[in-house]
Amino acid sequence: MPQVRDALSRLERELATAKQQHCTMLKLIHGYGSSGVGGDIRIAVQKRLREFEGQGAIRGCIFGENWSASDSQTWDLVKLHPVLKHDPDLGRGNRGITIVLL
Repeated sequence: MPQVRDALSRLERELATAKQQHCTMLKLIHGYGSSGVGGDIRIAVQKRLREFEGQGAIRGCIFGENWSASDSQTWDLVKLHPVLKHDPDLGRGNRGITIVLL
């Protein structure tokens, strides 16, 4: 099990790699915590992504609990990329994932 600082370092490396490869979107699987009540890594990743969004380093992010066709940001993204309708996490409220828009 990684430490929070290691997970955040890996997040930053993977985001940099994705940008270098001209990716426009990532699905992060950060987990929800081994206790089932929401782990430190999930909380730290969400906080860091909000910071990145505020700094303009990413265009946005959709946390798994909002990854649903009833969410306006999600629906706008699905309309642009219809293949996302087939994502197995769509509409499941999976707090262990986050969609990142680069």
